[in-house]
Amino acid sequence: MTRLLIDGDILLYQVTSAVEEPIHWGNDWWSLTADAKLAKEMVAQEVDDLKQTLDANAVTITLSDPENNWRHSVLDSYKANRRGKRKPVIYVPIREWLGEVYETVSFKTLEADDVMGILIDDDSIIVSDDKDMQTIPGRVYRPCTGQLRKITKMEADRQHLLQTLTGDATDGYSGCPRVGPVTAEKILEEGTWDEVVGAYEKAGFGEEFALAQARVARILRFGEWNPMTEEVKLWQPDAP
Repeated sequence: MTRLLIDGDILLYQVTSAVEEPIHWGNDWWSLTADAKLAKEMVAQEVDDLKQTLDANAVTITLSDPENNWRHSVLDSYKANRRGKRKPVIYVPIREWLGEVYETVSFKTLEADDVMGILIDDDSIIVSDDKDMQTIPGRVYRPCTGQLRKITKMEADRQHLLQTLTGDATDGYSGCPRVGPVTAEKILEEGTWDEVVGAYEKAGFGEEFALAQARVARILRFGEWNPMTEEVKLWQPDAP
C-alpha cells in the first residue's frame, strides 16, 4: 500500500485563493466572493490525480496547528511577516470540510511540514512543493515539477545545514549574512556543524545564534515530537 502525505496548508491556500473573486457593486462598494462547491471539486480532482500519478491507494492530509507554532519559542521573528494577514474567505470552511471527507492530521504546535516529517515511512510519499521537505529522508514528490525523488538521510542532513546557512526570508529567519546557496555549498566541504558555526562566527555571530537558525530550519522527524507530552525535541548538533 502506498500512502500520500499531502501538505494541506499549500493545497488549501492554492484552491481557496483560486476561487476567490472581487465584486464591484458600484459607488465604490466592493466585496469578495468564493465558490465553495468549486473549491471542493478542485481539491477532490487534485487528490484523485495525485493518487493516479503516484499509484497510491491512501491519502493523509496534514495541517498546521492554527493557534500555536513551537518555532515562535525559539525565534520570535519566525513567520512574523505573516501574522495578521488575511486568509482567503473560505479557507476555514474548506479546512473543516477536508476533515469530514479525508483523513487529516494536525498535532499541537506543529506545522503541516512537521507532521509529514514525523509520519513518513517506507510506504509513504510526501507531496509538497515546499523546498524544506528536501530535509526529510524518504520519497518526496513535487507537483510543480512532477519530480519524485528518494532522499537519503545523508542528503537530508546536508540540506538541513544548507538551509541553516541560507535562511528563508519568507519564513522570517535570516540564516548567515551574505550567504546564498552557492556560498553555502562551498562552506559545507565536509558537511559538518563546525563548518556552519565557523561561517556564522566569521560573520560576527556565535554558535547560539546559529543553533536558533538550525532549530527553526529543522523539519521534525519521527521521534522529535512526544505525543504524550506534546513537546518538541529541539535539534542538537550531535543528533543522530
